[in-house]
Amino acid sequence: MKILAITACPTGIAHTYMAAESLELAGKKLGHDIKVETQGAMGIENELTPEDVAGAQALVIASEVPIQGRDRFRSIARILEVPVQLAIKNPQEIFERLL
Repeated sequence: MKILAITACPTGIAHTYMAAESLELAGKKLGHDIKVETQGAMGIENELTPEDVAGAQALVIASEVPIQGRDRFRSIARILEVPVQLAIKNPQEIFERLL
């Protein structure tokens, strides 16, 4: 499954990147094609492009704050919003919810 994700936390430092890494590792382990954008103190990093969005089957938003550029993802039917802590502590649960 082609999955996109966005991670963001209030301070935009540690938890943003911990969640991104956790989702990437779990997604790849489960055989998914996953790309993660981080939004934090450094701004948007690894920005998801229109090419990334094309054909994406799902979007995971692991965030405690509003994300920037949400309108870019209108074409994705399956969007799952979860707390950042869930992405860090139990990313497999997120992928189970998507399926």
